[in-house]
Amino acid sequence: MKLLKKIFAIASLTVGALAFAPLASAQEAPDALIKRISQEVIDTAKSDKDIQGGNQKKVLELVEAKILPHVDFQRMTALAAGRFWREASPEQQKQLTNEFRALLVYTYSGAISQVKDQKLEFKPMRGDPSDTDVEVRTQVIQPRGGDPIQLNYRLEKSPGGWKIYDVNVLGAWLVETYKGNFAAEIGKGGIDGLIKTLADKNKRLAASAAKTAKS
Repeated sequence: MKLLKKIFAIASLTVGALAFAPLASAQEAPDALIKRISQEVIDTAKSDKDIQGGNQKKVLELVEAKILPHVDFQRMTALAAGRFWREASPEQQKQLTNEFRALLVYTYSGAISQVKDQKLEFKPMRGDPSDTDVEVRTQVIQPRGGDPIQLNYRLEKSPGGWKIYDVNVLGAWLVETYKGNFAAEIGKGGIDGLIKTLADKNKRLAASAAKTAKS
């Protein structure tokens, strides 16, 4: 789980920026979209005292309202579930997507408050302008030196614009990392067992967020 926490803490630098994307961003190239808005979330996270203070209620509201439209949670969930996705009923697929979505929202929210003095550098975009599935490559520059941290995104062009469906930190793709966890839980209790495990975790995270908001 430490790897997953690190992935989200770093990924929030860019994904969190999507909270401030205007509607016109759907027509932008994927690298231009991410590059333009990344600095906005870094500046906001640094200047917002509530976010820096760990006010999870405020960050959760921000994530729910602004970030979610730019992430393809169904595709992300299907990829993480692998072959088991096809074995699940439509209702199980819906429940699994909802629980995985909630888990990622809580994790994103917790990570955004950790943004401090990091900076992002963007690498040249590869591929053809007509591509509908691309990878945007960046790296996080750490304060006080330290090796840059690889941070790449996979995006797919949809009727609603470019949507993120996977994140790579330090060579580890988020979907692939979760795939192992999902398979292990399914092996113990089936699809319903995985859904229950995620639901139980989300209840604990919700309780923790509520406690933070009251403090």
